[in-house]
Amino acid sequence: MPSVNGSEMLSLPIVLTGLPGAGKSRVGERLAARLGVPHVDTDILVECMAGVDIPTIFRQQGESEFRRLECDAVADALTMNAVVSLGGGAISSQAVRQMLRGASVVYIDVDHEELLRRTADHTHRPLLRDDPDGALRRLRTQREPWYVEVARVTVHSDSRPVEHVVEQIMAMIDSPSSDRRITVSGPRPYDVVIGSSVDIAAITSSLSEDASKVLLIHAGPVTDQAQAIAQGLRQRGFDTRCVVVPDAEDAKTYDVAIRLWGEAGDFRLGRADAIVALGGGATTDVAGFIAATWLRGIDVVQIPTTLLAMVDAAIGGKTGINTPVGKNLVGAFHTPARVICASDSLATLPSADLRAGFGEVIKCGFIADEEILTRIEETPVEEVLIPSSQVQEELIARSVAVKARVVGEDLTESGLREILNYGHTLGHAIEKHEQFRWRHGEAVAVGCVFAAHLAHSLGLIDMTLVLRHERLFSLLGLPIRYTNASLGQLMTVMLSDKKVRRGDLRFVLLDGLCRPFSRVVTPQELIGAGEAMGMDVTDVPAM
Repeated sequence: MPSVNGSEMLSLPIVLTGLPGAGKSRVGERLAARLGVPHVDTDILVECMAGVDIPTIFRQQGESEFRRLECDAVADALTMNAVVSLGGGAISSQAVRQMLRGASVVYIDVDHEELLRRTADHTHRPLLRDDPDGALRRLRTQREPWYVEVARVTVHSDSRPVEHVVEQIMAMIDSPSSDRRITVSGPRPYDVVIGSSVDIAAITSSLSEDASKVLLIHAGPVTDQAQAIAQGLRQRGFDTRCVVVPDAEDAKTYDVAIRLWGEAGDFRLGRADAIVALGGGATTDVAGFIAATWLRGIDVVQIPTTLLAMVDAAIGGKTGINTPVGKNLVGAFHTPARVICASDSLATLPSADLRAGFGEVIKCGFIADEEILTRIEETPVEEVLIPSSQVQEELIARSVAVKARVVGEDLTESGLREILNYGHTLGHAIEKHEQFRWRHGEAVAVGCVFAAHLAHSLGLIDMTLVLRHERLFSLLGLPIRYTNASLGQLMTVMLSDKKVRRGDLRFVLLDGLCRPFSRVVTPQELIGAGEAMGMDVTDVPAM
């Protein structure tokens, strides 16, 4: 059991400290995902400040300069509502120890032999490079009194999985809640609430004080859940009307939008009132579009009921409907008042739909969070696919955090947000060519694999990363090839996509793992990727 210094429990920010190899970063990443807050590694902050990696700082400027930068990094990190992983020697600074007084500091203690095993051959640690055994013993003798001095809690870590340490810490979080909250920053910040079920109070607390009516737009398969939510809203004094829309992409049509505007008018939905959307990504898209355009914009609370919608469509404020020309070409950016992700909705989700949702989850791993990929690779696929399992909840939270971080910086897709379109240029073309019979996540999976082959053909990534794409998508039962149309046919569709600028076709590519960027590509550059994917490339137009 963990030991606690005093009677106080832990609250954010939570600071992890311990010797090199104690697992502060891995524990910090997992703990942050469980809590739905950012993870901050002070070593990474130092490297950002210096513009070079830590070994270079030691070699060129010495340990004293590194410790000075580290002190500044700790001061910055302690202002954040986050889980903070300290460098192993940060507490050697008296100034740092002073800053940590009264903070929720967790000392991760590891036996010497286990610590030595973990740090074997880690040449990136300057202090352990020459004599790891002796260096670790000296560091423990020197630093352990400081760890004990600053720690509010001491937990023990051994050869068991890192989740064992995470669970020890979770048990000591002050006023623990079953819900995780991830805040999407920007001009109009909002929370994404991740829990097991929909709490009516989570809906009503996000509405205007003057709201009196709620138009609940829902998909047919979740009618029972919609009726239960409507009853809960009525019990709290909200006049609530339920309106069902067609399932999947059939909801995102001009005719459906006209009908929903008519329902809003007949219901006399006012500026202070709200729309609640319950369903998959198509439902949240069209309901968000109605909210964006009704009376020039009213509140919308998004309650996604599919994995795809939870990690993608419902977050970020992109709303829209389809046209015969292409997908999502008519729409608006309209941030929700709140997003509520209830994992119990996934229990009845068809297996194929659940698997398709992982297309977007894996995409997030490749563009921004390798831990997503590692967790899927290290966990039996059956456990990954169990709704409400610990690993699935973590994957949802990490994917939400990726999207929240990106859209918080770039609401209107003017720059950074474009990286979220990884796999979507070809993916959208496949969806359109298949008249939306393919699931979005399936098309994105093929699109990501195509983009990986394209990046490899351009000399940007090695084949190992391409094969990792194919292995991970295949592991979750997602397609990695598409041969129902030639590359030339798909190019015709791609050129009508909203990502096309001045007639140039743009792809989001990787310049290494978690290093996405947008690039104009020529028809001839696509041929190599098409051939690698087994596609017919004979009709690709000449340059």
